[in-house]
Amino acid sequence: MNRVHLIAACGVGMASLAGMMKERGFRVTGSDANVYPPMSAQLEALGIPLLSPYAAENIPGDADLVVVGNAVSRDNPEAAEAARRGLPVLSMPQAVARFFIAGKESIVVAGTHGKTTTTSLLAWSLFDLGDDPSFLVGGVPRNFPVSYRLGAGPRFVIEGDEYDTAWFDKGPKFLHYLPQTVLLTSIEFDHADIYRDLSHLKDSFLKLVRIIPPDGLLIACADYPDVVDVAEEASCPVCWYATAGAPFPAGAESCRVRALAENGGYSRFRLEGGVLSHEFRLRLPGRHNAANGAAVAIALLRLGYGPDRVAGALAGFTGVRRRQEVLGEFGGVLVIDDFAHHPTAVRETIRAVRARYTGRRVTAVFEPRSNTSRRKVFQGEFACALSEADAVILAGVFGAEKIPPGERLAPEEVVEAVRGNGREAFYIEEVDRIVLRLSETSRPGDLILIMSNGGFGGIQGKLTQTLAARR
Repeated sequence: MNRVHLIAACGVGMASLAGMMKERGFRVTGSDANVYPPMSAQLEALGIPLLSPYAAENIPGDADLVVVGNAVSRDNPEAAEAARRGLPVLSMPQAVARFFIAGKESIVVAGTHGKTTTTSLLAWSLFDLGDDPSFLVGGVPRNFPVSYRLGAGPRFVIEGDEYDTAWFDKGPKFLHYLPQTVLLTSIEFDHADIYRDLSHLKDSFLKLVRIIPPDGLLIACADYPDVVDVAEEASCPVCWYATAGAPFPAGAESCRVRALAENGGYSRFRLEGGVLSHEFRLRLPGRHNAANGAAVAIALLRLGYGPDRVAGALAGFTGVRRRQEVLGEFGGVLVIDDFAHHPTAVRETIRAVRARYTGRRVTAVFEPRSNTSRRKVFQGEFACALSEADAVILAGVFGAEKIPPGERLAPEEVVEAVRGNGREAFYIEEVDRIVLRLSETSRPGDLILIMSNGGFGGIQGKLTQTLAARR
């Protein structure tokens, strides 16, 4: 098997898989409905041909294997062509497991929040400690040039997504990743397009926990009651951590995470458990990132690395693109870009930037873009979360026409609720009008926090250019 074609190759996971397969010696081609950065640029840099739009003839005549992304439907012309020709078809998770995880010790990072950051932090730390890991993450870690790595070491670190796998496999991706160790950061309701309710979502995490072998390890955050419920089903040892006063299960191995005051551009926390009491530093702000750091520290300590070496590795992590990423300061206005799209993530991100950049007036600019945030399911929670900012601009619901009106988030109602909480709030549907308002109203010392899990109409570049051009 030498020639592989990837359908929907511009997704983060699929583009990373394409790069991994080329590095492993496969001849790789890809296609997508639309060619879009950043992954299209990564594929181009890797010399992987990318075709658009979808067409049966995009599959090379000598293809040995077709890999499909989870957005690909059965009636996609290339999927239909693969079936007509009798070509083997794998999902992305199946291909990753078969060609890259098999034979490695798999460390899976799962949870509603913090997966990308925690996976990237663990991958970097193992690399810094000389473990030479392989990894695949749903973002671009700033310590590495791309979103994947093939190392010669014994471990493969992977972000475990609970979203479904393919049209022929509606189970979550992470069930394919042969977990030996799982870091479970959180469980809250999300992905309202494929999960009926929280119970339905928890079932997926239960399945993950149940396939960890008895000699494996589950590192679980007790801050979330549903994590505690799920972890009780594990047949392997469980190591708990928590940032607040959440109780630990009786008799369990556990570590308390004590947040400390920031110092010199670093957030600090102390990890306390058993005979351990050690301080760690992160360049990332916020209590949620202290929790992510604690999970990674526990994993590394359990692998036998000493606390001082672990602390040095964590302190060297520079973050992930689009996770509280500072785009720059323009005329005294600081602009930060973040991927937050769940109300808990929105709340914690606003709190984190407030704590780090004290004294700045924070304007939160939010695009409802994910399949959950576009729906009413968290409408009240979004109003409360956004009210952590001094001012709020809510953009139009992305692809609103695809959500039934009775199920769709009502931005005007969210804005009214935020105003009722004593904050300035505006509903501005178009990106160019948002940029215009921000350019007219922002002042030196302000902080603009952009939050979206997608491109948001290129607002980041438009805003920074406009602010930089102000006189």
